[in-house]
Amino acid sequence: MTKLQDKAGTATTGQSTSGWSEPVTTARLVLADGTVIEGFGLGATGQAVGEVCFNTAMTGYQEILTDPSYSGQIITFTFPHIGNVGTNEDDIETIDMAHASGVRGVIMQAPITDPSNYRTTKHFNEWLKARGIIALYGIDTRALTAHIRENGMPNAVIAYAPDGKFDMPALKAEAAKWPGIDGMDLVPGVTAAKKFNWDQTVWSLEDGYGAQKTPTLNVVAIDYGVKRNILRLLSSAGCAVTVVPATTSAKDILALKPDGIFLSNGPGDPAETGKYSVPVIRELLDAKVPLFGICLGHQMLALAVGAKTTKMHQGHHGANHPVMDYTTQKVEIVSMNHGFAVDAATLPANAKETHRSLFDGSNCGMSLTDRPAFSVQHHPEASPGPQDSHYLFRRFVDMMTQAKSKH
Repeated sequence: MTKLQDKAGTATTGQSTSGWSEPVTTARLVLADGTVIEGFGLGATGQAVGEVCFNTAMTGYQEILTDPSYSGQIITFTFPHIGNVGTNEDDIETIDMAHASGVRGVIMQAPITDPSNYRTTKHFNEWLKARGIIALYGIDTRALTAHIRENGMPNAVIAYAPDGKFDMPALKAEAAKWPGIDGMDLVPGVTAAKKFNWDQTVWSLEDGYGAQKTPTLNVVAIDYGVKRNILRLLSSAGCAVTVVPATTSAKDILALKPDGIFLSNGPGDPAETGKYSVPVIRELLDAKVPLFGICLGHQMLALAVGAKTTKMHQGHHGANHPVMDYTTQKVEIVSMNHGFAVDAATLPANAKETHRSLFDGSNCGMSLTDRPAFSVQHHPEASPGPQDSHYLFRRFVDMMTQAKSKH
């Protein structure tokens, strides 16, 4: 038994020492090193392979599980009570509301209770089933989190079989042979299939979502796996937003006559996505159109100016990360979701570091000194999370307004 298994503990099948019959465990998490953790299954049946990460957020599980940036990953929630407020049709971040974001699975400590929120329209377990997401509960998620912190994010297979029967050699072989996210371009699985317009604005308690009817700026958003709330904040800031697929050419983007260009969040290895996105971004930078990037978009901008990205040991995933903004000299508490980071030491002379993580010192933002362009690693749309970083959208609007006034 490994240290992880010893910490986590598992329910066993058959007779216990007290004579009571233990419940049959119906789910397995099989790590690439052969470690097997038993639990109980929820959601969709079957099996899926992915990279196991942990998320420290206490709220917003529905937004997290529909964030396209999690494509290829199995999410371990450190907060024990997940699913207890149910699900609804409003808190979905993926553009295609009918499908999952590409997340491979969910790991929880406690079973799901009946939902207790007035906005609930569907039980979390039924929502998982409908979206094809496999879930496992009943393990010590603190022990698994500690394992990830010590050893990095492991590749693994998550499996749910209601009868508790598994082909363990096959599961171990699948986990061991999966190459991992490092070197994978996952954007094709989450980007828009074609161009579309967006005018929905942010949600309010009284009215729900609104619509932007009097935009003053035209923004083209390159979709690497964009979240809905980013588009809503752009729209709420007075922008008419046109979303284009990740492979759209610079010529086609500029033909839309944008006042600004947005580079979205997304999943996978930025160096792989950069093989086709970096040349486009360089052309857009040469056109000197104001540019704003978030998450993968930040990494794409960094690669476009000659910096490098690296795979992180455990990644940053949560709604409680402190980041220093050197442009305001203030500390923001932000939402994070990334497993790769820009290597600040490789930033060129014309790229100024603007934000830095106060957890590990990793780069979280940059701006160019010779182009109207800036980007951040964290998620300023903050859904879930506080609204400390909403000013970045105003900064983008001010940059576009200033550039527009010169023409």
